[in-house]
Amino acid sequence: MLRVTFISSVGTARTVEGDVGQSVMEVARRNGVEGIVAECGGSCACATCHVYVDADWVDVVGAPPADETDMLDFVFDRRPESRLSCQIRLLPALDGLIVHMPDRQN
Repeated sequence: MLRVTFISSVGTARTVEGDVGQSVMEVARRNGVEGIVAECGGSCACATCHVYVDADWVDVVGAPPADETDMLDFVFDRRPESRLSCQIRLLPALDGLIVHMPDRQN
């Protein structure tokens, strides 16, 4: 099991576990993490699973592909570290990943 820590917009941290291959969004939803709406269910067709990748993890996670970049145009308060959690797949290198939640989802 791999660990992912979600930090709310008010600073509350919650660490949950997921399996290799699951998306960060799937891990959040299966563990009841508040703030990940995921209206499209992970098909990169909305922007309601927006997160900010922690600065220490940006290079490990990597840049978003073009289709995700297009969807990120619709998020509230987009930043360079913005990603859609449905598009980040857990790999062993991401064990301990930290993501920050925005104040709100679209």
